[in-house]
Amino acid sequence: MAALVRLGLAGASRLRQTCLRLQRSDSVVTAPQVSAVAARCASKKSGTSPKNKGGHRVGKRYGWKKLDGVFVHAGNILATQKLIRWHPGAQVGIGHNNTLYALEDGIVRYTKEVYVPPPRSRETKQVIRRLPRGAILYKTFINVIPTEEVGSFKLVTML
Repeated sequence: MAALVRLGLAGASRLRQTCLRLQRSDSVVTAPQVSAVAARCASKKSGTSPKNKGGHRVGKRYGWKKLDGVFVHAGNILATQKLIRWHPGAQVGIGHNNTLYALEDGIVRYTKEVYVPPPRSRETKQVIRRLPRGAILYKTFINVIPTEEVGSFKLVTML
């Protein structure tokens, strides 16, 4: 029976057909006996050994990609983050995976600004109420200061 279970459903039906064929024939060969005892195969021990020290993952490389004062082009990634550590400032967008990217060409500036969350937000209910009265909450914002456009002219009259 255990052999039938180990072979699976398709293997079990094949074995059953073979047994029936052998029983019907009048030859000297008899049908194989199916044992109810499960057979065990040898396998390597999986305890804690020096070879089983895996499970360490390579880092996701989150963090800032462009430092303060660096010139960036539109679309350049400024920072990657899992949770919001840096907030998007002027001329900076945020992707669906909290990646901050530049919306215009310019120079990167990191600033710490006073953060006032919306009155009915979850952050207000969980964080702000626990702070002592008069405490100020600062957050880091990444901004891009756009460069001046050179060569943009205004049409005065048309000839």
